[in-house]
This record gives sequence, C-alpha cells and structure tokens, in this order.
Amino acid sequence: MNRQDDLAAEGEPEKEFNPGIASRLPRKTTAGGALIRDEAGRILFLDPTYKPTLDIPGGMAEYDESPYDACCRELQEELGLELPVGDLLVVDWVPALGVWNDALAFVFDGGVLTPATIARLHIDPGEARGAEFLTLDQARPRLRPSLARRLTLALNALTAGHPLYADFGRQPAE
Repeated sequence: MNRQDDLAAEGEPEKEFNPGIASRLPRKTTAGGALIRDEAGRILFLDPTYKPTLDIPGGMAEYDESPYDACCRELQEELGLELPVGDLLVVDWVPALGVWNDALAFVFDGGVLTPATIARLHIDPGEARGAEFLTLDQARPRLRPSLARRLTLALNALTAGHPLYADFGRQPAE
C-alpha cells in the first residue's frame, strides 16, 4: 500500500469536540538527517552556507512530509545523488532556542559510500560551501555540542542494533 491508500483506509478525519483546539496546539519542527560514512568509518559532514557550524546531510521536513522523506529529498538536493536511506538510529528532541521552535531531529543510517559513489557526489553550492569526511573527534570543534552528542548516540545505535531516543542529545537516564 502507499500513503494515499493508508490515508483512505483511516476514514473520515476525527472531528474536533472543542472547535478551534487543533489550531491552538503547539507545532514542532521536524528534521531528518543521514549518518553517511566512508569505508574508513569517517562521517560525511557538510559546511552549510546558512550557518557557521558543520552538519550532516539532511534538513527540515516540509508541511505534511515525513522525516524519512525529508531526509531522502535533502540528500538528493544537497549531494546530487539518490542514496539509499536505512534504518532509524536516533530520535532527538531539541528544545526551543532563540527564534527556533522545539523540534524532533531524526537521524537515519545513510550507509557506507564506496570511493566510486563519493566521486559522483555533487555538492549544491547553494546548500553547502563544501563537504568532507571526518571522524567525530575531528569534527567536534566545528559542531554544536548537541549535534556531537546526537551523532555519538547514532554511532552507538549502529553498534547496539536498535534506535535510541534522546533529549537534546542525551539519553533520559543520563
């Protein structure tokens, strides 16, 4: 089945018992990114044109777009290739900060790229000044601390074989 079939199977949308309540509920931002590695295990980082820190490929979901679909779309836009996106590694809640609403950041397994695939990457200059494969320790000085924590958890999830939940890059038990 596809999404349209699934929506049709749901039936009529639920009616509001208290008119207007849905429009008063908070809205969360959602993002999907990919943990992409080279054969040496280094992570692919982009140097975005729109912020001063490194980031992994991916981005914000558009209206009515899933985090997975946003990740796939952003990889195509940023890297110029349709790359397979694998399993979920981390869901991280990010608190509101400055002008930004709170968000859910999803990190998916972007797999390991061969040298031939890496050679075919075409970084969109409107999206990023460049890209490089770095270890997490090499990248850490150029990352927001919360992203470094989130990526540490994503690497742990690869080893653990199951996704992890985090609050601002920390597991709730920390």
